[in-house]
Amino acid sequence: MNSNLYIVPHDFTPVGDAALNYAINLSKRINVDIRLLHIVSSKSEAAQANAKLDDIIANAGKHEGISFSKSVREGSIFDEIGNIARKDGAQLIIMGTHGSTGMQKLLGSKAMKVVVSADTPFIILQKDTPFKDIKNIVVPIDLTKESLQIINNAGDMAAIFGATVHVVGEKQNDDYLSQQMKTRILIVKKQYQERNVPCVVEMMPKGGSYSKKIMEYVKEKEIDMVAIAYHSESLLPQFDTFAQSLITNENNLPCMILKSKQAGALYF
Repeated sequence: MNSNLYIVPHDFTPVGDAALNYAINLSKRINVDIRLLHIVSSKSEAAQANAKLDDIIANAGKHEGISFSKSVREGSIFDEIGNIARKDGAQLIIMGTHGSTGMQKLLGSKAMKVVVSADTPFIILQKDTPFKDIKNIVVPIDLTKESLQIINNAGDMAAIFGATVHVVGEKQNDDYLSQQMKTRILIVKKQYQERNVPCVVEMMPKGGSYSKKIMEYVKEKEIDMVAIAYHSESLLPQFDTFAQSLITNENNLPCMILKSKQAGALYF
């Protein structure tokens, strides 16, 4: 019996096909039910959408440990994807984005609206994102407690693939902020050590574009996936732009992204 549910929103474009292909390859190490989801604006479109999903599932073939299901729902992608994932207890949503051009509903900025509507983590990828075994995952964190909320999800993915997690932060000039960052790093490193997940820590110099430094690190260390908690109240003013740019990054890397919850004083 499958214990994991991955939802793949499919808009009947090559981007949807890329998301399904990634989900299939990702699922080969664990038993998963992959549910294809299509959102229609009216009930009159449902029959045709169901037929298309049937064809896509038939063409996907059979894969050991993977079962397929489908769902056609009426409504808005900004509500229904998150609602369905929440109701059915999905572990992951794997969704394609059309990048800076293409269908409006899955542009980078629009994809972020879908992310913030859900409590479930996403893997967002592009049409040309290839699947390869995940050996290195980079987790950028900052001084907010919210940024740490992705570490368990990244750790789960690292455990499946035997990957190394690269925890990246920025050095701070202020002594108090520097101590805060060191505390964050120690918390993350300890949690990964307790899970036997290999962990590397990299502190980048202060100043300059944070996103540029991260992408340079990605290239240097041959990173296979970026994982972040999205929190618009980040202390880094460029974080919103960075988060959106990650899901349409020029390296076509998959991005794991989770909407963070407001952290209370006792969180971490």
